[in-house]
Amino acid sequence: MGSTIGTFILRIMGWKITGQFPHEKKIIIIGAPHTSNWDFIIAMSAVMSLRLKFKFMMKKQAFFWPFSSFWKYLGGVPIDRSKKNDITIQMSEWFNSQDNAYLGLTPEGTRSKVLGFKKGYLRIAYASKVPVFLVGIDAEKKEVALDRIWPLSNDIKKDNDDIKAYFDKTYRGIRPEFG
Repeated sequence: MGSTIGTFILRIMGWKITGQFPHEKKIIIIGAPHTSNWDFIIAMSAVMSLRLKFKFMMKKQAFFWPFSSFWKYLGGVPIDRSKKNDITIQMSEWFNSQDNAYLGLTPEGTRSKVLGFKKGYLRIAYASKVPVFLVGIDAEKKEVALDRIWPLSNDIKKDNDDIKAYFDKTYRGIRPEFG
């Protein structure tokens, strides 16, 4: 049922999914550019269409009545962003306790314009020893691009800069002035 609904929403909005989801038991999925509230609707429709079960981190301020149960049902995990180190440890422990685990993140951490990505997704990936899979929102082509697993170099700053440059070169968000 969810697959049909997700596919229907994407179709009426004129969007499509391209690429293949990797055959990995544990993975961090980063989606970018995150420039609009529509990104969430498009991304969740793609998740439903692909029948993926995953968790995503979201600022705890979004978990208020009546939306708290809804976010948790969709896979939302409330995060207190003032405790950065705790998040890496918590998510690494979560990955290590799971047989199969997908975690979705937006590396910008906001819809506003940012010069660089936050590095938390890489800290979690390195601490958990899981790969990072790139998913692009391409508003020009109206595509959710299941892109690639990024080869990590053991240098968080280099990886982060290279991934940001790749997204900037390859994808345009719904509101590119915020990308």
